[in-house]
Amino acid sequence: MPSIAENIAQIKSGLKPGTRLIAVTKTKPEEMLMEAYQAGSKLFGENKVQEMATKYEALPKDIEWHMIGHLQTNKVKYIASFVSLIHSVDSLKLLKEINKEAIKNNRTINCLLQIFIAREETKFGLSEEEAAEILNSEELRSYKSVRIIGLMGMASNTDDETKIRTEFHGLKNLFESLKQYESGQIEMQELSMGMSSDYPIAVEEGSTLVRVGSAIFGSR
Repeated sequence: MPSIAENIAQIKSGLKPGTRLIAVTKTKPEEMLMEAYQAGSKLFGENKVQEMATKYEALPKDIEWHMIGHLQTNKVKYIASFVSLIHSVDSLKLLKEINKEAIKNNRTINCLLQIFIAREETKFGLSEEEAAEILNSEELRSYKSVRIIGLMGMASNTDDETKIRTEFHGLKNLFESLKQYESGQIEMQELSMGMSSDYPIAVEEGSTLVRVGSAIFGSR
């Protein structure tokens, strides 16, 4: 079985310039994370706040931590001092809380708007209209300690590659169209799409951040 380092090298060899790999570390022990770190992986993605905070304390401080799971407003305070990027923003209410905690920690927190692109009811995310509404809102302009730097989406969990490609292509088009809202705190530069099962398609469709777990660490 290939090692974690070999898996990382293989995945990175298939990425385009400008696309970065986030190692999804949920449920994985710290030893495995250190193996990934020693293989040159410095971007880690977590789904759960508590797990992220615990691992942050235990691991090297030059790791960039990405919150990729659904984030509740009452949990923002536990990661606000160190999180690099929150991928899963799906409401103005959550942005308000992130802004509040960012101010307390004297920093600006980068965020992505999570867009609902799959045809599955279980996934979180905004519609295209809701995303545009947030970017165009006076309320957002008052949140000086958050920056919206792009979009995130999860394709349907299916073997139908045409369907997956269509969903990613649609998200890329939306990403381009939302550039009209760019201002001081809105800058469309990151497009987070693609996981272990579908990241090669996501890369072809313009992803700048792929979130890969089992293809690095093995299935749980």
